[in-house]
Amino acid sequence: MTSSLFFNLTTMAYMTSMVVFFAFLATRNKALGVAGSLIAYAGLAVQTAAIGLRWKESYDMGVGHAPLSNLYESVVFFSWTIILIYMFIDLKYKYRIVGAFVVPFALLGMAWAQLGMNSGIEPLVPALQSNWLLYHVITCFLGYAAFAVACGISIMYLLKARHEEATKSEPAGGLMSMFPPTRVLDDLNYRAIMIGFPLLTLGIITGAAWANYAWGTYWSWDPKETWSLIVWFVYAAFLHARFTRGWVGKRAAWLSVIGFAATIFCYLGVNLFLSGLHSYGTTKM
Repeated sequence: MTSSLFFNLTTMAYMTSMVVFFAFLATRNKALGVAGSLIAYAGLAVQTAAIGLRWKESYDMGVGHAPLSNLYESVVFFSWTIILIYMFIDLKYKYRIVGAFVVPFALLGMAWAQLGMNSGIEPLVPALQSNWLLYHVITCFLGYAAFAVACGISIMYLLKARHEEATKSEPAGGLMSMFPPTRVLDDLNYRAIMIGFPLLTLGIITGAAWANYAWGTYWSWDPKETWSLIVWFVYAAFLHARFTRGWVGKRAAWLSVIGFAATIFCYLGVNLFLSGLHSYGTTKM
């Protein structure tokens, strides 16, 4: 069996999980919520095996590197980290409905990788031949994944808050009754960002160390570096506003959504549309 087959099974598992979560939204059957989470966890296990198998395949081909080097591998790893962070939040807080707003992010990543990208294993370019590759990519993508979870939770918050404003009261029934209270969603958004922000900070630090190893300078204001700093400042502003000005609720939710949009542009937009030291990001990370 090949890693490609396992990745296809992963995509199917995440698609099934999403459908089950949507059925959970429609029926409010708690068993479906549990099933959606378990299917997502099964997909995570299969994807973990697939990543390990792809790593082995690279050594069998004589290439021998961690499967984190090109756009295909990075998108797959991003999807893996999203479900990993979701699993942590789900097991700790058990708000199953969050999966309906988070698992689709992982599914989109896997579907795009499987259907629209070259999945070939290729040798590393010299700039990527460093152990800093592992440290930088893992910390960055775990941070990105936490921000993806925070974005999904923020969307839930905005929907719930809008409904409460329209009805002027806590809903007695219907879809919104399944959502956690807005104060809980606001707290979950904050907690997810508190996971992601230190990881992003470590990602920027390890990236600077890697840049010095590869290019002889810690910082060169490359578009990727600049956008990483922009993302860092957005989430730093989120935390600063929360601690010093008490920013909660809608403002915090919108800032979380804006931060994730900036994160996606930093990750994909810079690689695909801007040139610089990371211009090889269309095929390599």
